[in-house]
Amino acid sequence: MKTIAPLLLSFITALSVRAAIHTETVDYKVGDTTFEGYLAFDDAVKGPRPGVLVVHQWMGVTDYEQNRCVMLAKLGYVAFAADIYGKGFRPKNYSEAGTLATKYKTDRALLRDRVNAGLAALREQPNVDPKHIAAIGYCFGGTTVLELARSGADIAGVVSFHGGLDSPTPADGKNIKCKVLVCHGADDPFEAPKDLEAFESEMRNAGVDWQLIQYGGAVHAFTQPSMDGSLKGAKYNERADKRSWADMQQFFGEIFK
Repeated sequence: MKTIAPLLLSFITALSVRAAIHTETVDYKVGDTTFEGYLAFDDAVKGPRPGVLVVHQWMGVTDYEQNRCVMLAKLGYVAFAADIYGKGFRPKNYSEAGTLATKYKTDRALLRDRVNAGLAALREQPNVDPKHIAAIGYCFGGTTVLELARSGADIAGVVSFHGGLDSPTPADGKNIKCKVLVCHGADDPFEAPKDLEAFESEMRNAGVDWQLIQYGGAVHAFTQPSMDGSLKGAKYNERADKRSWADMQQFFGEIFK
């Protein structure tokens, strides 16, 4: 035991160091507008590594997005939660969230500008490999990362979790340079069949390398534990959450190899 104990202590110490996740809020500006993002990475890892942009659901940057950033940091990525709404603009309820989200969904040019600003803030991080960047988004954020791809952003891939799949300007599919993964609740009542068909047609016509994975029994917001079904059609589904996270990791393994 005298020879094992020091080795065990060394191993435990190494694990604790390895799990040292650094987090901080990061302000960035576009013109006169200030945004407040959230950065997470493992500070025990040295050198550049892939970066992942995380785009929030309709309530803005919350503990949920921050937790996803930490989860990504533990996987070895530099994760940055972009702020689409702007610093200080945080909905207090679903009504306010709907108003804010609609503002950007009906102005896709503005939405693209805001998410590209977040991408630029991620690229500026000294420990990010600029040639290996992906973006993921939830609900409103899922719609947003698809718009990031349609803007022609030079990134490796995007992952939309239960995002809106409508295709208001299908010709913009030709601008997509990256791979696309969509994780979709098969029973999501918020997604009209015509929008799903429009998305698929856009991807096919543009020759995009895309995947659409549908999770049986899952409705909208299936990755968000706070969604208890009180908002009709939106409810957490642990099975679909875990499966979609695993599908994302497999996708990252492909685009970052």
